Order: sequence, then C-alpha cells, then structure tokens
Amino acid sequence: MELLFYILAGAGVGFAVGMTGVGGGSLMTPLLILWGIDPRIAIGTDLLYAAATKSGAMISHQRQGTVRWRLVIILAAGSIPASLLTSYVIRQYLSEYDYAPLLSQCMGYMLVATAFVVFFRQRIQGELPEHHTNINWFHRNSRKVTFVAGVLLGILVTLSSVGAGAFCAALLLTLYPRLPALHVVGTDISHAVPLTLIAGLGHLWNGNVDFGLLFGLLIGSLPAVYFGSKLAAKIPNSILQPVLACLLLAVGIKFAFFAGAGH
Repeated sequence: MELLFYILAGAGVGFAVGMTGVGGGSLMTPLLILWGIDPRIAIGTDLLYAAATKSGAMISHQRQGTVRWRLVIILAAGSIPASLLTSYVIRQYLSEYDYAPLLSQCMGYMLVATAFVVFFRQRIQGELPEHHTNINWFHRNSRKVTFVAGVLLGILVTLSSVGAGAFCAALLLTLYPRLPALHVVGTDISHAVPLTLIAGLGHLWNGNVDFGLLFGLLIGSLPAVYFGSKLAAKIPNSILQPVLACLLLAVGIKFAFFAGAGH
C-alpha cells in the first residue's frame, strides 16, 4: 500500500508539474508530510527526486542551446557552498527536536512566498522590460545580486526543498528582463539540478533519505510529466497558475502556522 501511494503521489505531482511548470518540491513535500512521513525524510527524499526528474530536462535544454551557463555558474557559486554549510550546521548544531519543526516552518513560509511568485509571474515577465529603468542598481550589480541570491537559495532549498524552480525563475526575470523566456527556464532547471542533488546528498549524510520512497515517486512521475505537458497545451495557463497559487498559499499557511505553534 505504501509503494502504491508513492507511485500515485509521484504521478499526481508529475502530472501537475507537466501542466504548470512549477517545481515538484512545492507540491511533493507537503503531500508526503500530510500523509504522515517525517518532514526530514520527505524533504531529503524530495530533493533527490527533484534532481533526478530535472536532469532529463536539463539535457534537453542544453541540446537546444537555451542554458546560460555563466548565470548557472554564478548562482551555483553561491548556492552549493551555502547548501553544504547548511547541511553541516543541521548535523552539528540542531537537535532532532529543533530540526523537524524548523524544516516544516521554513517550508511553510517558502510555500507562501512561492504562491505569490507563481501568481504574479506573468505580471513580472510582462512589465519588467517596460520599466527596467526603475531597477538600474540591480542591473548594474546583477552578478553580485545573483551570487547573493544563490546563497539564499542554497540555504532555503536545503531547509525546505522549495524554491529552486519558482524563486530562481523570478530572480532571473527580474535581473535579466531581456533574457528569453525559454532561456530563463533552461537556466533555472540547469541550476536546480546540482543544487537539489547537493542538498539531497546533504540530507542523505544526515540520514534523511528513504530510497523505497524515492523509487516509487520516480516510477509514478516520469510518465506523468509527459502526459501533463501534453494536456497543458489544451488548458490556458491563466487558469492553471492561479489555482495552483491558491493551493500553495493554503498549504503554506497551514505548515507555517502548525510548525510555529508546535515548536
């Protein structure tokens, strides 16, 4: 029964990812925790799941020439060391009692923030090119800001498994408004693969990965992503993304409030 649930969960989230383009972490991890899986196991396993599922997309974008590797390197220069340091701090300085509530609460806040990013993504993408003079400072210092954002992503993704996709995409849209949308997606995915892999290995080091769970999720999700992407062409994104944003907001508030109260 557990394996069946894992396969169905992988299929459901994979289908949603294929339809909306939003990373699986913001859907998969809350679903697993609500099922009763320890937040540490859910987050650690989901990170390796994300690395595996996004690798194929990264290869595809590389072949199409839609990856800006310079931006990937700048982001990773901040996010990878930050992820490693976060895993070390968790192992050395956080007790089991502190650890699970911290992860759940961090995930809740990240889900709420992700919901707003998803909801306003089209507005960000549509308006920034016209008003880019209002954020000249960010453009002049885009490399430094990108590096610092990478550091923050490394910490937050390691703690919550949420944010490697939607947040990185919003950052790229803001800092590089002339970057083609397909290049934003390709660069975002190509950075998410090493970040989620390193963060997942950090959780593996801390004993927070269930390989049976990982296997079931992959079996369900890989074909479902394909079918979801096919169906997405028939349903307007203007309908799908607000629905998803409301779902993420509701779940995020629940986890942020619950973890804070529980702690």
